[in-house]
Amino acid sequence: MFTFVVMERKQFLYTLIGGLGMSTLAGLRKFSGDLPQRSEMAPLLFVGHGSPMNGIESNAFSREWSKKAQSLDRPAAILVISAHWLTKGTRVTAMDQPRTIHDFGGFPQELFDVQYPAPGAPELAAETKEIVKAASIELDHDWGLDHGTWSVLRQMYPDASIPVIQLSIDYGKPAQYHYDLARELASLRKKGVMILGSGNMVHNLRMVAWDKLDVPGFGYDWAQEMHAQFKDKIRLRDHNTLIHYEKMGRAASLAIPTPDHYYPLLYTLGLQEKNEEPKFFNDELVGGSLNMTSVEFLG
Repeated sequence: MFTFVVMERKQFLYTLIGGLGMSTLAGLRKFSGDLPQRSEMAPLLFVGHGSPMNGIESNAFSREWSKKAQSLDRPAAILVISAHWLTKGTRVTAMDQPRTIHDFGGFPQELFDVQYPAPGAPELAAETKEIVKAASIELDHDWGLDHGTWSVLRQMYPDASIPVIQLSIDYGKPAQYHYDLARELASLRKKGVMILGSGNMVHNLRMVAWDKLDVPGFGYDWAQEMHAQFKDKIRLRDHNTLIHYEKMGRAASLAIPTPDHYYPLLYTLGLQEKNEEPKFFNDELVGGSLNMTSVEFLG
């Protein structure tokens, strides 16, 4: 496996077919049978996850995650696209019990002690592999749940009883590839699978104002500009501009110095149905060069 992992470099914000055996195909059919088509789509969210500490702290952001989960229909399973699983090729976790990955450094031991023992969903992984035609998806048995996933889900669903799989981000592919791939996942939402993109729209760790972390809503001019522009484009369904974000000028290049935290947003945009409107929450700039803005798509 050829895997890139994006590590947090500072203590940030402390406050199916080929290769599927008969038994797997049988499990796939069972999964499909157990999750009949629904008249309503399962929840679709993009979450600005920020610091890993949000996974154990009770703060304005984590409390909103918990509140959001209580307002949603409980999903049958969850598929997460996390900014922290970057690969060559596209992969999906397919183990029965994914491990909890502590992919960071410089944080308290309490954070490293966290376990999120949610079950996996090998049959769902196999179905994901089968329905996607834009890419050849590999079933992965090595990764697990990184902090882009468990830090959010631990606050949303602390009982860890909902099956969770992760879909990796092929970092060698352009933004359009990720948007198009996402569109092929729509049938999963009809079976009760919540799809969650986890990253940050504005994410420039090198320019964080560490001395202003306690200043509510503080953002550099370019961060404020893109904070507003991203939301406007999402409201207008101007997905084409958001896909080609590199054409949005210097402010965009500062907001997205690397696309790892931005690509999860494109997956949710690709899955947005015609009747679904965005509702923003945790809509706040932090530390000058980051935002926690999250989006729920409501039909």
